[in-house]
Amino acid sequence: MNRLISEATNEEGLIIYRHEDGFEIKLNGSALISHTTDQPLLYVGYGEETMEMYRGNFDIQDYVIERLALRHAEWKKQGEAEFVTFFNAKGGQPYLTLSLEQEAHGIRLAFTSEQSSINRVWFRVASDAEEKVYGCGEQMSHFNLRGKSFPLWTSEPGVGRNKKTYTTWQADVLDKAGGDYYTTNYPQPTYVSSKKYYCHVETTAYADFNFTKPNYHELQIWGVPRWIIVEAAATFVELASLIADRFGHQPELPEWTYNGIILGIQGGTGVVEAKLERALSKGVKVGGVWCQDWQGKRITSFGKRLMWNWRWNPEEYPQLDEKIGQWKKQGIRFLGYINPYVAVEGDLFQTAKAKGYLALTEQRDIYLVDFGEFYCGVVDFTNPEACEWYKQVIKENLIDFGLDGWMADFGEYLPIDLTLYSGESAKLMHNAWPVLWAKINYEAVKEAGKLGEIVYFMRAGYTGVQQYCTLLWAGDQSVDWSLDDGLASVIPAALSSGMVGNGLHHSDIGGYTSLHGNKRSKELFMRWAEMGAFTPVMRTHEGNRPYDCWQFDSDDETLEHLARMTEIYTLLSPYTKAMVKINAELGIPVQRPLFMHYEEDERSYDIQYQYLYGPDLLVAPVHQEHETSWTVYLPEDEWVHLWSGAKYTGGFIQVEAPLGKPPVFYREHSSYKELFREVGQL
Repeated sequence: MNRLISEATNEEGLIIYRHEDGFEIKLNGSALISHTTDQPLLYVGYGEETMEMYRGNFDIQDYVIERLALRHAEWKKQGEAEFVTFFNAKGGQPYLTLSLEQEAHGIRLAFTSEQSSINRVWFRVASDAEEKVYGCGEQMSHFNLRGKSFPLWTSEPGVGRNKKTYTTWQADVLDKAGGDYYTTNYPQPTYVSSKKYYCHVETTAYADFNFTKPNYHELQIWGVPRWIIVEAAATFVELASLIADRFGHQPELPEWTYNGIILGIQGGTGVVEAKLERALSKGVKVGGVWCQDWQGKRITSFGKRLMWNWRWNPEEYPQLDEKIGQWKKQGIRFLGYINPYVAVEGDLFQTAKAKGYLALTEQRDIYLVDFGEFYCGVVDFTNPEACEWYKQVIKENLIDFGLDGWMADFGEYLPIDLTLYSGESAKLMHNAWPVLWAKINYEAVKEAGKLGEIVYFMRAGYTGVQQYCTLLWAGDQSVDWSLDDGLASVIPAALSSGMVGNGLHHSDIGGYTSLHGNKRSKELFMRWAEMGAFTPVMRTHEGNRPYDCWQFDSDDETLEHLARMTEIYTLLSPYTKAMVKINAELGIPVQRPLFMHYEEDERSYDIQYQYLYGPDLLVAPVHQEHETSWTVYLPEDEWVHLWSGAKYTGGFIQVEAPLGKPPVFYREHSSYKELFREVGQL
């Protein structure tokens, strides 16, 4: 007999029903988390995995030796606290104990292991066939994750990211670097449901969220998680705020970022000056120049790489110390590059080695990582002294030198077989590493008194990176039109990361990776620039093989097109600033899925290559080549086509989309409609 013992509820409609043989948590009347002897909530077991890393790409295999269903549960109450212990059978061994804690908007289930042998946990959340699922960090192939399984492990995303493509096959065969639909720099064990709740697993272990079953989601964790929390809200906007409150709010962007594009230029002071002057002469509005080779470069078979010794290289950039001040007087900031590793050739490596700031091998030697024809040491962020030293490197060599921003690259390469200062398992610290790296940057900037003036952008992340990451970028897209790794992939990347609290997103205009015959075309660059005008930050990148890629200054037409896009971007800045401020205060992302404001529109839940830019603009980037008209889906509302002024009320429409006029619409009743009309006249 399944007799009700007690129940408790909170303001969001989450109710706990306690029964003699289990319990059930309901959301608005539907089962969400439940346990009975016939349908157990938890499975535990033991597995042995193999993990091999090659230049940030992981081959991970698992062999599950044992998996047990925990069918029997016993309740216990101590004061106000309630606990439920799970057994494999009545009278059998206890395996896990959960404590249930109700919060204002949700329920937390904290885990305690009763058996040291457990290293696999499977946790089930009830679902139905209509439910959609989003998030899990930054996902680039799919926005709605339903129907697939998503391993959550920070890594290189891989080239091509689709095992059916020739590019990915070549990358796998030649470089072990092909990637797949789920590979990402930024995973997070958090998903958001179309039922207006989110579920987060607090762990840094490898996890795999399986959304393929019609009646439940199965969350696998390679270890016992600290807790699982579910929070619900009445609207998606309110849910976004709850997520930001949980993981941290991003700061606002510096004022200077709205002055124009950040031009990615390499090659030394003279080259930068010449390219910058040409861009300005063509009317390009420039907020900054980003010179990732400011500390020197090296050439490998991959292409142009950097010298990873984080200080100004006067041979490569003569008189840069003077030029930075001159450019700043023109309203143009200088940005550089840094990552959490130090090259063996540099003096920073020697300092870190002498002071014991580098991670070690099991034999207590310096652990060296192969980054592709050069080797680096790993600065050990579990060593407090190493953290302080690296913050000082940032403060002295970047901030004091005059940099107003940088790419804070990598974070996802922590090898799983090194020895850390803290003694913690590298396998458990691997996912945590991007957050530690973000925190180093954040604290360096804050301690220098420069928060709100400096922007650094990151590609790697995990739970908690939100509060430390001033700007996310989409990583190393291929310079092509592929859905999984090209221009199109940036859109679900922005939407998925925004769903879990990273509301400031941008990408390399034109993409980055030029391999296996991929070469950036003029049209691709121009279409990417169009999309960039409707993101919080515009920034170009020369790519890993600049000589194979069309550049912003490859001809006058491209420069003139870019000038127009930057004029649109800067004219739109009052609206963008307002959206960035909302993101900082309330956690509502700048780029939003259509359903965030049109919850009753069922079709909007499957739209992944369009986005709302704030609540009042709808952007549908042209992401395929040789297209001059484009099909757009509009939720029911009063929409105005930005360029023609034509009005629409919703549904699928076909619009003209020549180069320079991407499909963009604004809400007729927006308080910013006069600004939008002005933009449309450019």
